[in-house]
Amino acid sequence: MKIALIGGTGFVGSAVLTELLSRGHQVTALARNPAKFSAQPGLTVVAADVLDAAQVAQAVAGTDAVISAYNPGWTEPQIHDLFLQGSQAILDGIKKAGGKRVLVVGGAGSLFVAPGVQLVDTPPFPAEYKQGALAARELLNRIQNESTLDWTFLSPPIALAPGARTGQYRVGADTLLPGVGEAPAGISVADLAVAMVDEIEKPQHVQKRFTVAN
Repeated sequence: MKIALIGGTGFVGSAVLTELLSRGHQVTALARNPAKFSAQPGLTVVAADVLDAAQVAQAVAGTDAVISAYNPGWTEPQIHDLFLQGSQAILDGIKKAGGKRVLVVGGAGSLFVAPGVQLVDTPPFPAEYKQGALAARELLNRIQNESTLDWTFLSPPIALAPGARTGQYRVGADTLLPGVGEAPAGISVADLAVAMVDEIEKPQHVQKRFTVAN
C-alpha cells in the first residue's frame, strides 16, 4: 500500500515507520524538516507543514491511507491548541485530497475507567500530560462526528514504553484495559506499531475508537 505518515520522527511515528517499511509498504513521510529522516528503501520524504491543510492535501494525494502520529511535543507550552490545529488541518487536508482512510493516534486520557469517568478526569492524572490529553479527547469528540472519512482512533494504554516487538496484543474499545495486579496495562511502542499497521492492512475499527495492550 501507499501510506502517508505524519509524525514519523516521533516516539510512536518512528516505530510505525519501521513496521510499515518492514512489511513492504511505500511510505510518504510528511516533515517540516526532511533532513531528520535517513534514506531508506520504500521511503519518500515530503516537506509539508501539518498546520496547513493545503500542504497536507498535496503531500497525501494519491496515497491509500494516512497514519497520523502528530504531536507537537509534551514540553510544548501550546500543546493543546497546536495539537487541535494540526489535527484538524490533517483531516481537512485528507478530504481536500479526496482521501478516505485515516488512522489517528490519540492518548489514553479519553479511555473510561468507570461509568462516565475518563482517565484524564481522575485526580492522579499527571499534570504535565493533561493539556495534551484534553486536546486528544477533544479531537476524538470531533472525529466521532466525521462522516466523510473512514477514520480510526487508537488510544494506547497508560504504559507506553520502548520494548521488544512480540507481535501480540489485546484489543479493547472505549475502556482502559486492565493490567496485571497493581500495574497498569501497557504495551511496547513496537507492538503499538504492529497494531496500527494491522488495522491499516485489515480494518476492524472503521469509524470507531479502539485501544490495545500487551
